[in-house]
Amino acid sequence: MSDLLYSEEEEALRSAVRDLLADHCDAPGVIARTESDAPHDLAAWKALTDGMGLAGLLVPEAQGGQGATHREVAVVLEELGRAVAPVPYLTSAVVATEALLELGDEALLAELAAGRRIGALAVALNVAAGGAYKVVRHEGGALHGELTGVADAAVADVLLVPADDGGLYAVDAADATVTPQVSFDLTRPLATVTLNGAPGRLLGDAEPAVRRALRTGAGLLASEQLGLADWVLTETVRYLKERKQFNRPVGGFQALKHRLAQLWLEVVNLRAAARNAADALTTGTDADVAVAVAQAYAAPVAVHAAEEALQLHAGIGMTWEHPIHLYLKRAKSDSIAYGTAGVHREALAGLVDLQAP
Repeated sequence: MSDLLYSEEEEALRSAVRDLLADHCDAPGVIARTESDAPHDLAAWKALTDGMGLAGLLVPEAQGGQGATHREVAVVLEELGRAVAPVPYLTSAVVATEALLELGDEALLAELAAGRRIGALAVALNVAAGGAYKVVRHEGGALHGELTGVADAAVADVLLVPADDGGLYAVDAADATVTPQVSFDLTRPLATVTLNGAPGRLLGDAEPAVRRALRTGAGLLASEQLGLADWVLTETVRYLKERKQFNRPVGGFQALKHRLAQLWLEVVNLRAAARNAADALTTGTDADVAVAVAQAYAAPVAVHAAEEALQLHAGIGMTWEHPIHLYLKRAKSDSIAYGTAGVHREALAGLVDLQAP
């Protein structure tokens, strides 16, 4: 059994990422971006990639990356979740990168690892590993069709597009029409990708690459949900210690103490599940089971934590200026990303042979 506790290196990485995000992704700045035509924070992305090399954590050193593991990536995602940072890290540095690792495309991997280009797997955000996904038509060396619900496509430089011939194609974003969709989570916007005879370079078989990418995305998404839940709990406890009612801190009332204690238990359990998933993806041991367990548990906890935070912040929590709405929207969006909790419970039942009667 691996040690799921954080190593000294992982804690140092956490501290560095948290400091960077404190400078780049303060709450008023993130809220202001959601109101603009450019919700992504490309300055923060540049600092994460150029400054710290974090886009290449999963890529071996021989292929231009850092040669780290899913455990380090999970720590980065915890911090990105805490800040609801509007950067394409999960979609480019994890999901698109994992697809390319499966297919062994070293040239494109090196560009994504260095942060010179942003990649996006052109599969709808709600699709789980092993689930059906939409494909485009490959005809005469060109691609035709429309794909919806693609996260972070608006800032992608290269799209990894599955076609009806079973191949996965690299398409330059300049050759596609990317139309923003109305997204519930304004910090991870979705878009429709339309291809009208776009040229594409065949990378390899789509099915194994998409499966691997979505499984890793689901497993590491749990760490983002953990960071989000941990932040809203910590912030709510801090607020209830300061807020006074009847001349005493609101947090002193027993009914609220019980609600916070329940949340704390849920967040601690989520940490165990998320760490186990990251470790299993690193070692390859029972990764399918670990990912299914983590995602079956993570979504309800993150949503519950954000909903409780909204209620316990009372009137101030209902304002647009307070960032709690960003966390609730991200938690709700994450709850269907890469498969719902129900989909993962069903997958888990099959994996451990515990089918419903």
